[in-house]
Amino acid sequence: MILYKAEDALMCKVFLMTLPGAAQDWIHTLPSGSIIRFKELAYVFTKEYTSYRTIKKNPDHLYNFRKKSDKSLRDYIKRFKAEKANIAGCDDRITSSAFRTGLPAEHDLYHELTITSIQTLAEFYATVERYAL
Repeated sequence: MILYKAEDALMCKVFLMTLPGAAQDWIHTLPSGSIIRFKELAYVFTKEYTSYRTIKKNPDHLYNFRKKSDKSLRDYIKRFKAEKANIAGCDDRITSSAFRTGLPAEHDLYHELTITSIQTLAEFYATVERYAL
């Protein structure tokens, strides 16, 4: 609509029609006549709903993952893979390095992964899964 240089009033009305339930209810709580331009509406909407958006995680987030001492290796693998699935464009080397870093240094798999030269993530996961069995 900005591309076609639509009027602010029209842009506001069309925007309101795109809002689902709770956001639609919220918009009606604004004082009448308090929004004049679409830019103002965009600002108050963003201010209200910014905290609800999901924050994209970068690959470095995986380095915060640790194997819990009271949990199994299988649990760590499952949790790590699930977290890795939420990160787009994660390099294989970062993934394997972060996984190894999350293991306790005295863990046998940590030593295995440090010594073994693994080329692909598929090989890495195969080694980890084989070890977990």
